[in-house]
Amino acid sequence: MYVKQLELKNFRNYQGAFLSPHPRLTVLTGQNAQGKTNVLEALHLCCLGRSHRTAHDRELIRWGTERAAVRLQVARTDGTHDIAVTLTQDGRRKQVKVGGTQIGRIGELMGHFHGILFSPEDLAIIKQGPAERRKLVDMELSQLYPAYFYTLQRYMRALNQRNSLLREMQRGHGGSAATLQAWDEQLVQAGAHIVGQRRAYLALLAQAAAASYAGISGGTEALGLRYQTQIDSDGDKAQLAAQFLHRLRETRADDIRRGSTSVGPHRDEMRLTLNGREARVYGSQGQQRTVMLSLRLAELEVVRMERGETPVLLLDDVMSELDPFRRRQLLERIADAQTLITCTDESDLAGASIGAVYRVREGTLTPA
Repeated sequence: MYVKQLELKNFRNYQGAFLSPHPRLTVLTGQNAQGKTNVLEALHLCCLGRSHRTAHDRELIRWGTERAAVRLQVARTDGTHDIAVTLTQDGRRKQVKVGGTQIGRIGELMGHFHGILFSPEDLAIIKQGPAERRKLVDMELSQLYPAYFYTLQRYMRALNQRNSLLREMQRGHGGSAATLQAWDEQLVQAGAHIVGQRRAYLALLAQAAAASYAGISGGTEALGLRYQTQIDSDGDKAQLAAQFLHRLRETRADDIRRGSTSVGPHRDEMRLTLNGREARVYGSQGQQRTVMLSLRLAELEVVRMERGETPVLLLDDVMSELDPFRRRQLLERIADAQTLITCTDESDLAGASIGAVYRVREGTLTPA
């Protein structure tokens, strides 16, 4: 898989821009606040239909204009996939087209373009709470298996309905055990699928991430990844569902008292350790950055194993805080993937086999 063309119109600080990346390494270089990250953000938008930096689509539209557009062509083993995203200031829903046809649900975008983005914002995944780490897993699984995205949506709808009913029962405003049982059954069916998918994916990710971290760090530390769930069954989906339902019944009285659901995949955790110690608590800034980079490279390996295609790697300001040894190790590991990387100093990429360079200045892209 590789990006053939990217076209921007009134996106962020770009009035208009065109990019034709090299099939391997393309460098976007320039001073800060010139628009390098905006290019990667546009590509991420075409992956998941959302920005990695803001929840407000209006912020993606160039100041003083009414509409922004991103158009992407991606080459895959089954042919070229065309993706177009249009955003408007009037707040109407974004328009997404795949192959020239407007899609009705954002889940229909999943899997057409698979990009893996490393950005400075990634450190929040390690530093903040479990919700950020669950999001990391769910976003990748949604790209790998679009059906997972819809299962996750069903789970969240059932969870919200169950919590609403629990709050009514907490206040004594009605709600029956039969209705609660109905929501339990919906929650269990979707939740068992989610736990099973996460468990299988994280087993692969843990192995690949440990190898990536050992390679980048020179083997001086060991990265560990452990999936922690309250539905702790090694069985199939039916066994997971049975255990989940049993746990919901066990905690029902407490859930009514609290007015919320205390058991389920919305409480799962992905624990990251370095030499057995919590990376979130004991890891330095540099170590945490290397952990996240290793996870992103591991995602690439898992996608390649599962799909037989290598996704596109998007690296934003990754070199600035890596020492020369880790830079060399990273460049070796990305040699066979199409990679777009931003930097302010091209000397950080010394020794890399660079296919194309674009100078970025004040919202313009100029091939070097």
